[in-house]
Amino acid sequence: MNIDPRIKALHNEMTAWRHDIHRHPETAFEEKRTSAFVAAKLAEFGFEVNAGIAGTGVVGTIVGKSDNGRAIGLRADMDALNLEERNDFVHRSAHAGKMHGCGHDGHTTMLLGAARVLAERRDFVGRVHVVFQPAEENEGGGRVMVEEGLFDRFPVEGIYGLHNYPGLPLGRFAVRSGPMMASYDIFELILEGKGAHGGLPHQSIDPVVIQAQVVLGLQTIASRITDPVDSVVVSITQIDGGSTWNVIPDSVRLRGTVRALQPEARDAVEPLMRRIAENICAAQGGTLAMRYERRYPPVVNHAKETDIAVSAARRISGANGVDMPCKPIMASEDFAFMLNARPGSYLLVGNGDTAPVHNPRYDFNDALLPIGASYWLTLVDEILGRGPISAGNPGGVPG
Repeated sequence: MNIDPRIKALHNEMTAWRHDIHRHPETAFEEKRTSAFVAAKLAEFGFEVNAGIAGTGVVGTIVGKSDNGRAIGLRADMDALNLEERNDFVHRSAHAGKMHGCGHDGHTTMLLGAARVLAERRDFVGRVHVVFQPAEENEGGGRVMVEEGLFDRFPVEGIYGLHNYPGLPLGRFAVRSGPMMASYDIFELILEGKGAHGGLPHQSIDPVVIQAQVVLGLQTIASRITDPVDSVVVSITQIDGGSTWNVIPDSVRLRGTVRALQPEARDAVEPLMRRIAENICAAQGGTLAMRYERRYPPVVNHAKETDIAVSAARRISGANGVDMPCKPIMASEDFAFMLNARPGSYLLVGNGDTAPVHNPRYDFNDALLPIGASYWLTLVDEILGRGPISAGNPGGVPG
């Protein structure tokens, strides 16, 4: 790994920042402490700081040795999950029911480390905007930042993101041009029947039986109706109905999520879902109430910016240290809204052999902190031209 020497010297301090953020997790649009921590660090480093964007978002701006009108954006997310942590280390969550189970504490720290070194050197030409975004988990803080004029206030020629990935070897990068991550939609189906005594089912219209058929029927959307080449996931994640052993309930509620990589496949799912559920309900004498909500579009990387990101990643991890093109994944990311507004690229970087994200045993790997921070510095160099980083040239200034 080609780690920037100054970042290597900051590793212990960055680890302390990360542990502090991890110990005080804050969920969507509630990241007041985290936002204040980020803003204070950026001001200390010498950035121009703009806080309160999308409520708790922060943007820091630094100008290099001269300003030629060019600018890029580097984005990290700050929010935690509504999840009870089951780790027992010292920096475990101090807040019941909340934890940094996706590594946003590490993402914030890596970008802060890079920001400190950028401010110390200022040996690039142009502007760098470091974007610390709230509410990536479920609530679309990236969309809100864009709608509140993020790129009008801070114009950029490209926007870049990075996410840790457990199971991928530590420091190995993975990326592709085009669809990188899936869209994210949610749905709720209320299956109305008629309740009755559990021993007298003939007097009921049993919504429990209806829901069993609906759950199976919805799986045919991916397996038998949409083109198998177009990746689609329909997952039932909640089933709620009934209150005791001997009563058939009046209704059952199903909730879940839909993921797709292609816009056409995404558009097809909602009417298919309605048709299947309505017809199954009607066949059994029940009725359907359906809510379908579109949340995040697919993450679609731009080719030119992805090539730049790959070049920077290879300078960190070596010529064979980047999986390009990697397979797309069916998780989602609201960085998609930023990529819809400006060109850019979103990479994954290996967190090593850790628990998966969104798991109560997960923890960000502190060994990844200098790797990710060095990637950010190298990406700035690729675009705004600082020259190669090496032990003999730690500032990256062309000799």
